[in-house]
Parts: sequence; structure tokens; C-alpha cells
Amino acid sequence: MRILFDLCHPAHVHFFAHPITMLKERGHDILVTSREKEVAHDLLNELGIKHKPLTAGPPGNGILALGKELLLRDFALVKTVLDFKPDVMTGIGGIFIAHAGFLTRTPSLVFYDTENATLQNGLTYPFASCVIAPECYGAWLPKKRTLRYAGYHELSYLRPNRFTPDKKIAIENGLDEAKDNYLIRTVAWQASHDIGEKGWTLDLLSKVVERLEKSGNVIILSESELPENLDKFRYQGKPSLLHHVMAFCRLFVGESATMASESAILGVPAIYAAETGRGYTDEQEKKFGLVRNLPEFGWEILSCAIDETLTAAPEKWSLARSKLLAETIDVAEYTTDLIERWPAPLTPDNSCAE
Repeated sequence: MRILFDLCHPAHVHFFAHPITMLKERGHDILVTSREKEVAHDLLNELGIKHKPLTAGPPGNGILALGKELLLRDFALVKTVLDFKPDVMTGIGGIFIAHAGFLTRTPSLVFYDTENATLQNGLTYPFASCVIAPECYGAWLPKKRTLRYAGYHELSYLRPNRFTPDKKIAIENGLDEAKDNYLIRTVAWQASHDIGEKGWTLDLLSKVVERLEKSGNVIILSESELPENLDKFRYQGKPSLLHHVMAFCRLFVGESATMASESAILGVPAIYAAETGRGYTDEQEKKFGLVRNLPEFGWEILSCAIDETLTAAPEKWSLARSKLLAETIDVAEYTTDLIERWPAPLTPDNSCAE
């Protein structure tokens, strides 16, 4: 079987890393196409995943730049599909594979979990062969071409049978063994689903750092440049080893829903402070109490959330994590089997198989 993976973001690399390995081990012919977004190429190289970049340079800013990239990358992917002739292709978000698949009559399996990406989803879902989403996904999905599963994207690579945190690796990549460690994430708000949304101010970030630095070691991951007084806190470790550091942190706070979910799955309490929510972080708050969602996040609100989270007993988070793992599936295994067996159904009511 010939399978094409289109990986356009660092989170996509993490999600598909195990399925790619398993499908290769089962004898399938794999092609990975990539996009230069943040550290996606660095991650692919560190993990030893051969890949074919389809466009030169990082994506531009604004809707016009994103539109131009869409046309250029669609064209490049169509050429690649005609050359490689995959039996099926897959990706997260899936706008490029949906278009290329529609034009070349190649099945496209789109995994997604971001409800507020209305523009992207409107340009993707009508052309995708199947959309696969978590059960907690709260936006529209195409009828008769949808599958749902009990889990989250981040379980594909952070479930205990897929990942074991190593404290030695964490220390080598910035963890302070003698202190509590706090992870902060800020984003650039330049993706298509970020249009119209604004994030943290530097003043707010400075106050969060000042509050947490008093009691521990602060590590910042930022998509944007930081002023000199904050840049000293920037994560200096390898992108592929960040989760080892995250697993030993006492708290995550930031604008990234993905990293909030990653923290929750590792048993680290997370504060997700951003204007738009996600179905998966909402569920991780309501069912397991591992995430605190703050759509309004002025300093007073954020400060109270930090104080309340840090006063909870550590046992609370480990018990909540055990409950989360018990109620969700092995997403990497599910993804691998779905791709390999397509279009055969995984369950009797699989509505995507025709």
C-alpha cells in the first residue's frame, strides 16, 4: 500500500510519528511531504523521518499570504500525488490533501480537532473523503463522511505505551531539578484559524513570569521574538525532547490548546488562556479537571487561576490522569489501523466507508 502523509505543523509530526513507523514496519510504502512551520522540519529531521518540502520558506502572514500559499502548495501536492500515486493520503487539518485528493481522485483522510477554524474547515471538509474527529469535537462535520473516537490528538504520542518521560533528558534540556518548573507558551496568531484573534500582551507575559519566577524555574516557548528581559527564559532544548521537560513541570500556562492538552495527558495541570476554546480542553476541564480554560484572561483572573492550581494536592493530578487514560483509546493504533484498512470499516457503523 502506498500512503502519503502531509505534515504542516510540529503537532502533525508528533501525531503521525508512531503511525508512520508502524505502517513502515508492516511493509507499506510511505511518502512524507512537509511544510516549514515553526520547528516542523527540525522535528522531522531529529526523528529521522525523511520528508519532501513542498514550498520554500516559512508561510507568510495575513489572509493574502495564506491564500497564495494555498494555491502554490495545492499545485505542488497535486504534482507529487500524480508522481507517487498513493492509495490514500492523510493529514491534520487536511486542506491541501483534500484539494489534491479531489483533483486526482485519491482518498483523503483528514484528522482534525479545531472547531474555530471555520475558514479552513469550509475549504476542506466538502472535498475530504473522511473527517476523523474526537468525540468531544463541537463544530459541524460532513454527514456520512465522519468518524469519531474517544480521545485526543495528543494521545497518539503521549500515552504511556508510546512515551516514557526521562528526568535526565529533561534536565539536559532545561529542567531545574532543585526547583519547581513552570512552562509558558505564547503563540504568534498567524494561522488561518487565528484570524481576528489577539493574544497575550508583553505586559501580561511579564507579570506571569514574575509571579512564577518567585517560586521556581520558568521556561518560555514563544513563536515570536521576546524582549531581552524575557528571552533568557526561552526554551533552549531540542524540540523533539520538550515533552520530557513538560512531564516534570508543576504547571503549564499559555495560549496553546495543544500544549495544554499535552500537559493534561502527562498529568500536569494546565491553564489555557485564549479567546477561543477547544472541545478537547473543555472536556479535559469538565470530565477530568486537568485544564482550566480562561477565555477572559486579564492579569487578575490569570493570577487567581495560577494560585488556585498551585495550592491543589499533587495526588489530584495523578488520579485525574489515570481517569483520563482509562476513558480514552490508543489513538496511534486507531489511526494506523484506520489508514491501513481504508476503506474497510473499523466498526459496523463506520459511515466513511462506501
